[in-house]
Amino acid sequence: MITEPASLENLKVLYQSDDYIVVDKHWDIRIDSKMWYEKVTVQAQLRQHFPELADPNTYYGFRFCHQLDFSTSGALCVALNKAAAGQAYRCFKDRTVTKVYIALLRGWVEVETQTLDFPIGKNSSEGKTHMMCIGGTEGCENPKPCQTELTVLQYGLYDGEPATKVLLKPLTGRTHQLRVHCSAIGHPIVGDFTYSLGSDNAPYRMMLHAYLLRIPLGPQPLLVSTEDPFTPTVDPKWHPQRSVRTLEDTVAAVLDRRLEEERMLEEEEQRALQEKNKKANLRKQEDEEGEEQTKQWLSEWAGDI
Repeated sequence: MITEPASLENLKVLYQSDDYIVVDKHWDIRIDSKMWYEKVTVQAQLRQHFPELADPNTYYGFRFCHQLDFSTSGALCVALNKAAAGQAYRCFKDRTVTKVYIALLRGWVEVETQTLDFPIGKNSSEGKTHMMCIGGTEGCENPKPCQTELTVLQYGLYDGEPATKVLLKPLTGRTHQLRVHCSAIGHPIVGDFTYSLGSDNAPYRMMLHAYLLRIPLGPQPLLVSTEDPFTPTVDPKWHPQRSVRTLEDTVAAVLDRRLEEERMLEEEEQRALQEKNKKANLRKQEDEEGEEQTKQWLSEWAGDI
């Protein structure tokens, strides 16, 4: 079982170009930190492996395009220059980025495909200010709409207890969204110490992994996937008993749907542009006809003098 803690040396690079690096973030490691005692961060790993790529004009040396929780592993994109960071930022801002996570949840999730639709806000209750919460619960401040698509992949046992392997696709980007949504339906993520109120502390990690990342950059989208860490080969405590659908087919369906959405959006933009050009040409034609009519009136008026 791969349970080695993170170190400065064990950075896994999934993709590298002149503009971006995508790494497979280790579980239980921060992206960056101002705390002197936190020596091992993704930022420190990048400085160790790519000192020549660090930008002295940034605080951390590298521009992280998005965030992953301390306990979450998986695909993390880093921009290597300001222009690349800006392009990626626009994609995240416009919600055109596709993020796919896999997770092991406590219990057997009965509804195999569902959209979790719970508003999430900050928890203001004493001792829980580091947590998020579902709108309508005690101490929940400023809840905002949040949606997550959940698809069951396998049913099985983790360390002898019922567990479900799922694919999670966030449609919004709220802090701790996947963890809070899974907990809200009574199936918290295996090993999630925070959202089990400290009771789920036996596993060596929280079982949430950013499996795939697609950013529609021009001219070619950035598409990166990782290995699946939730297999018996990696973690013998996970025993699948019944497969509902494969990870590969489910991810392919997600990407096909995204491509279809992009195609429809492009067609809509083309129609809008054509309509705009049509109206502009019509106004130009009307202006030209009006100008010609004015010339004719002036000519006739001059002839009457």
